Formats: sequence, structure tokens, C-alpha cells
Amino acid sequence: MLTTVLQQLINGLSAGSLYALVAIGYTMVYGVLRMINFAHGDILMVGAYLAFFGISAFMLPWWVSFITAIILTGFVGVLVEKLAYKPIRNASRVSLLITAVGVSFFLENLFLVLFGGVPKAFPIAPIFHGVLNYNQLYLPVVSIYTPIVALVLLYMLLYILHHTKYGMAMRSIALDIDTTSLMGINVDIVISLVFFIGSSLAAVGGILWSTQYPSINPLMGIMPGLKAFAAAVLGGIGDVAGAAIGGLILGIAEVLIVAFFPSLAGYKDAFAFLLLILVLLFKPTGIMGKELERKRF
Repeated sequence: MLTTVLQQLINGLSAGSLYALVAIGYTMVYGVLRMINFAHGDILMVGAYLAFFGISAFMLPWWVSFITAIILTGFVGVLVEKLAYKPIRNASRVSLLITAVGVSFFLENLFLVLFGGVPKAFPIAPIFHGVLNYNQLYLPVVSIYTPIVALVLLYMLLYILHHTKYGMAMRSIALDIDTTSLMGINVDIVISLVFFIGSSLAAVGGILWSTQYPSINPLMGIMPGLKAFAAAVLGGIGDVAGAAIGGLILGIAEVLIVAFFPSLAGYKDAFAFLLLILVLLFKPTGIMGKELERKRF
């Protein structure tokens, strides 16, 4: 019994780390612009496709392909912000929300037209091959790497936010974008940096997701994106640490419910949205939302 619990906790930690990586992007964009970027899940898909073509079409070493895909996806996020969101930055939140949904549909259909809807097998990097067997625990190597990668990236992000001038500028914009601009800070550059970081983290999530479930298609970002949004709300959207905590809780709970109540496996995806509804009903600010209006990031 203990072995089963440990096994499922590790699986849940791995799944939750993926949700956390994507949820951080949601929460960063909301923190500076007060908008829900529903195209963020599709950015995950873009990262997975770029890594796929780097390895299979350009024959790059896997690590070169992954780094290139992460950087390029960051610039895709910046491009989306410049073309779609910046022109309507001062519009109503409904306009921003509708634009985000439109960007999401655009990316999905663009990739459907360019690459077709047939799923493609994602090449697994040699470093992620194999399963470790320890004391009746069967641990896929990628399940071990995923939480470590997520933890390292979260630490780096928190360091940037709290110990660099750009991080200070991001937190300042989150509080008052107009006053920050009056202080001589180029808010356009800082907002672009937010989109670059958030999109790069989504690319990391997309690559790790495609490694765990080695098949990619243009619609692959929808469900992870929605679950990551639920995780961000659960943790307290606008708070980076809260988004990470929400992702971990969602991933672990999802895996444990399926493991111990197999008859509910068909409702696994619905559980995330049930949790989202409960959070919105009973604690709309999320777990870390006590100081949400005074402190973001």
C-alpha cells in the first residue's frame, strides 16, 4: 500500500510540475496586464512542434533543438503580444479576453493547415529514456527530471522577480502600470520580457509533456492549458508561487483519484474543472490570494 501511494505521489508530482510550468505563464501575464491569456496553452504546442522539427527535420542534437525551441517560443510569445495584445492594451478586459481566444484559434488552425491534424510521434531524448526500479517503485526517468526542472526554473524566476531590476519593474507594473511608466521605465520592454519568460516556460512544459506522452498534434495544448489555468486560479492567479502550488495540488489530486478510484478515471479531466468551480465559489482569490490586491508575483 505504501509503495502504491509513493508511486502515485511521484507520478502526481511529475504531472503537477507540468501544470505548474504552464500556470506560471498565465499568472505572470495576468499580473501585469490583468488579462487571461487563453492562447497560452497553444504556446505550449508551438514549443513542442519547434522541438520536434528541430530533431526530426533539421537533425539537430536533442539539447540544441530543445534550447532553440524554448528561445524561439519565447519570441513567438513576444510577437503575439506585440501584434495582438499591445494595440488593445487599454481596451476593456472583455476585448482582451476575446482577442486571446481568437489568438488561440488562430494558432491551432495555422498549425492544422501547415502540418495537418495527424498526430506525430515525438522523439524522446536519450536522457529521458528508461525506467528506474527501486524497492518496487517504477520511476520513468522523465518523471524524475520533470519536478527537478520545474523547481530549478521556479527558483530562477523568483530570483529574477525579487533580485533584479527587471523583476522589480515587473512587480511595479503589476501594481500600477501608469505610475511605473512615469518613473521612466520602458513598460513595453518589461511586458515583452514577461511574455518571453512565460512562453519559454510553456515551451519547457510542452517538451516535457510531449516526452511523457510522446505524440503531438495542433490541439494538444487545449487541455493542459485549461488545467493550468485552473491550477493558476487554485493557487491564486497573479502569484507565481501560488501558481506552482496550484499546479502541484491539481496534478497530485488528479493522479491519486484515478489511482484509488479507477471507476472515476473517465472523469479525470472533469475533476480539474470541478475544482476550479469550487475555488471560484468558496475562495475566488485562491490559496495564496490573501494579499493578491496588494502584492503580485
